[in-house]
Amino acid sequence: MKRLNKKIGFIGAGNMGEAMINGLIKSALCEPDQIWASDVRAARLRQLKDTYQIHVTQDNIEVFEQVDVVILAVKPQHMDEVLDHLSRTFPRTIKGVKLIISIAAGFPIARIERHFYQDLDESSKGLLPIVRVMPNTPALVLAGMAGMSGNAYAGASDLDEARNILAAIGGVIEFQEKDLDAVTALSGSGPAYVFYLIEALVEAGAGLGLRPSHALRLTLETIKGSVKLLEATGEAPVVLRKNVTSRGGTTEAALNVLDRHGVKGHLMDAIRAAAQRSKALSESD
Repeated sequence: MKRLNKKIGFIGAGNMGEAMINGLIKSALCEPDQIWASDVRAARLRQLKDTYQIHVTQDNIEVFEQVDVVILAVKPQHMDEVLDHLSRTFPRTIKGVKLIISIAAGFPIARIERHFYQDLDESSKGLLPIVRVMPNTPALVLAGMAGMSGNAYAGASDLDEARNILAAIGGVIEFQEKDLDAVTALSGSGPAYVFYLIEALVEAGAGLGLRPSHALRLTLETIKGSVKLLEATGEAPVVLRKNVTSRGGTTEAALNVLDRHGVKGHLMDAIRAAAQRSKALSESD
């Protein structure tokens, strides 16, 4: 990661915003003095200031004016109101390129553009490149995975800057915006699928007489070890699955039950449903 020599502002300072602030500081990507955050909750801002020694304010416009990179981290249902308020200050607040990064789920770039670009000429629009990001909750422990997509005004340097910032909380892959619904369904909602599986494994272990704490540890270490094995070998998951499945053995007995109940197909259906819901949310105004 390249050290940032720019000021970064967070409009909205919830869990994901804090995760990014924490990652930026821990990775030494920037100093606390380079970071600004706004939120409607004064107590939340005091906590962030005490923890990270960053600049805080309840004034979104103050953040927008002070920084070079604006990260929109408000809840999707509040985005229209926030963007409308910010856009009323244009073009007074546009004095140079200001990268806009949105992490609001299901909120498309075109909708941000409608607020930000409505009264701007082409040159002014070029000063406000927009990058939409779909992160996930493991970002809270700096192990997130995000998909991102830039608009027509986001050049290579803007995307590099966004990628550098997101690398502070995990990994990132660039996509066309139309693919972000699939990203949302796979990695955005993905942690919930993993936790669902963990719930089932732990309950099964406890049902077989194991202490719940032991069942949980066995499950977690097995999942972590399996991921490490997959990464270390570079083998396809199907190959590793077959390697551990002996004919007539215990694993085959378990997998036969899963196949008989169509678990893989149901899981794929679930992910498709999540993608369809993400698309529907993106299309609603």
